[in-house]
Amino acid sequence: MTTQKIHHKNGKINIVLQDNKAAKIDNNKREEYVGKEPFAHIDQELSSFVGLSDLKQKIKEIYATIIINEKRSQMGLYNSKQILHMLFKGNPGTGKTTVARKLAKIYFEMNLLSKGHFIEAERADLVGEYIGQTAQKTRALIQKAMGGVLFIDEAYSLARGGERDFGKEAIDTLVKHMEDSGNDFVLILAGYPYEMDRFLTLNPGLKSRFPFILEFPDYDVDQLMDITRQMASEREYQLSKDAEWKLRNFLYKQKNDPTSNFSNARFIRNVVEHAIRMQAVRLLYKDNISPDELILLTGNDLKLEDIQSIW
Repeated sequence: MTTQKIHHKNGKINIVLQDNKAAKIDNNKREEYVGKEPFAHIDQELSSFVGLSDLKQKIKEIYATIIINEKRSQMGLYNSKQILHMLFKGNPGTGKTTVARKLAKIYFEMNLLSKGHFIEAERADLVGEYIGQTAQKTRALIQKAMGGVLFIDEAYSLARGGERDFGKEAIDTLVKHMEDSGNDFVLILAGYPYEMDRFLTLNPGLKSRFPFILEFPDYDVDQLMDITRQMASEREYQLSKDAEWKLRNFLYKQKNDPTSNFSNARFIRNVVEHAIRMQAVRLLYKDNISPDELILLTGNDLKLEDIQSIW
């Protein structure tokens, strides 16, 4: 199955379908994983994520529970289904959307989800303009997400209109379906830490329905440098030593500036893409360009002083 993205005019429903030919972990293959390194394949699957040790541990716990439950079933013992709804708390650029998209794929491969598709939605996709429309829109969106992951970023926006706003109806509808459809549907709500904590107080049963509440901390400078190298390498570029030194010093200043509106990995992506454009402009003035020059991003390519253009 090819990847498909659907964008709606009134919102941003993005649907990503996994290739169902991707190898699911069958029972025989699972037996190979049990032993000295039972989580090696999970470590490999999550190796591109810098930091996020808490998340990686939770995924291992989920996988271990699957394996042990299968062994319990084989011995005639009770086998309980896992509820996998999650709540992500973190600042912009800490990887919340990227991780949610990855989890859809991982859960499909673990046979926890039947389709493994990923739907990203926002307030406009759930909240209607008149009585009855919100519940209808929300139920329709949940139906599309069945077998996959429904991801709602800035989930607290559902409650921004107060008691008379229809957003509360969307929350109530989500809560009901989390329980009713929990075995083949994963809901992930995400947003800023403080706002998400406040959001959880709006519905008495909301917090208890999320067995996994994960913090996405800001990256430190070393982690941001690792992300920079990773992003550059993915594009077949490499930073020179002076470029790395320049960026590292800049990041230290930004991290220590309380007034800085820093966006973590999102900022790094913009830096790398901006540097690639600056390198292209620089190389166009040369008659002969070597392969090494096409790969190397120099300190002069990192126009960090022009911060407004890449923030």
